Formats: sequence, structure tokens, C-alpha cells
Amino acid sequence: MECKVDKPYPTVEVEKANLEYAYLLLEDYTGMSSELTSILQYSYQHFLKFQTNPIIAKTLSTIAMVEMKHLELLGETIKLLGVNPEFKVKDKQYELYSCWNSKYVNYETDLIDILKSDIILEQIAINNYQKHYELINDLYIKSLLLRIIEDEKLHLKCFYSLLNEALKK
Repeated sequence: MECKVDKPYPTVEVEKANLEYAYLLLEDYTGMSSELTSILQYSYQHFLKFQTNPIIAKTLSTIAMVEMKHLELLGETIKLLGVNPEFKVKDKQYELYSCWNSKYVNYETDLIDILKSDIILEQIAINNYQKHYELINDLYIKSLLLRIIEDEKLHLKCFYSLLNEALKK
């Protein structure tokens, strides 16, 4: 199953430094339904399933690697926007930071529950990226977000396919 879009990513650039955009992207970078959460959740699931279901384990590992690329691209963009890409999210209302938390990872062990949680995580990520695409007025960042959304939609399709196969058994 192919879970990587065969298309290059845009070059990491920004029109100008913009703290507001950086804080939005921090949500995608290390928020509750972020690239960091996805990487760690899919890695955990890979370790659970590598002996009992190598095809699913390989798919999870492949998707986690794509999410690592997203994390890298977002981190570089956040830095260009003027914020250090730390693993925390700014609460705009209270001007406080909350750090990424391992409680964000879904530690389900049942295959059906795993795939359902992955579908939810990918759908939330797509929704967040689309919302940030609408809020950000920087052509370089918008191009990056559209490219990431392509990957996330393919991941969603892969997880639905795996879920459908698992439900047949």
C-alpha cells in the first residue's frame, strides 16, 4: 500500500517574520493532534504490531516517517517566522505555553481501535491545516500547507483501507 505522495515539498520560505503565523503552526507542530503526536503514536503502534501484523506495522512506520518530514518542514518554517520551534503551544488567550504531553498519544492495543484513532488523528490534522491555510496570508506557507494536506489525505485513505480489511477478518 502506497502511503507517500510522490511529489516534492516546496522550499521552506516565508514572506516575512510573523509571530502569529508561527504560533498557529506550533499547533500543527506539537499540539494535541500534531505531527509530533502522530509520529509517536504511529511509532508506538508499529512496535505493537511488527510481529503480529508486519504489513500494518510497515504502513505505520512509513506514515510516521512522512510525519517526521512534516515536523522538519514546520520547524524550519516556524524558525523563519521568528519563533524557536520548541515542543510547546501558545495559549493565545492567556499568553501561556503548554508543553507537548505524552497523554496526547492514543495507547490502544486493539487493531480496530488503533486504526479508528489514527483516522480521527488524521482528520483532525487535515481540518487544522485547512483552518490555518485560511488564516495565513503567506504564499510560501500556504503552498507548504497544501502539500502537507495532500499527504494527510493519503494517510487517511490508507487507514480507512486498513480498517476495512481488518473489519473483514
